[in-house]
Amino acid sequence: MSLVARHLERNGIATLVMGAAKDIVEHAGVPRLLFSDFPLGNSAGKPHEPDTQAFTLDLALKVLQSAVGPRTTVQSPLRWAADGDWKLDFSNVERMSPQEVARKRAEFDKAKQVALGQRKQAGVG
Repeated sequence: MSLVARHLERNGIATLVMGAAKDIVEHAGVPRLLFSDFPLGNSAGKPHEPDTQAFTLDLALKVLQSAVGPRTTVQSPLRWAADGDWKLDFSNVERMSPQEVARKRAEFDKAKQVALGQRKQAGVG
């Protein structure tokens, strides 16, 4: 995504990346970054919370419009939780019970099957 953003910028199309891995995205040199200190995959806002998603999109558009120079990073004021403990626990297998690992694995396998079915239905690989 970072390479695409840089290519589009070189060709006159302004871009903004919404991301949750600040160090990686900044290292890739994107023109503009809206950083959300959320778990990976949640940079557009909290799941099932349209208000946080709308806020994030609105902020992204404001950053796109107002960034004063290349490699601009703005951090969203939204927080995943009141403290940073989620960073220790989020998908940390060592801190999960065997039942929780099995549940998450079953969810993942189910999502893979749904995606595979959709790909087959669309005639993709």
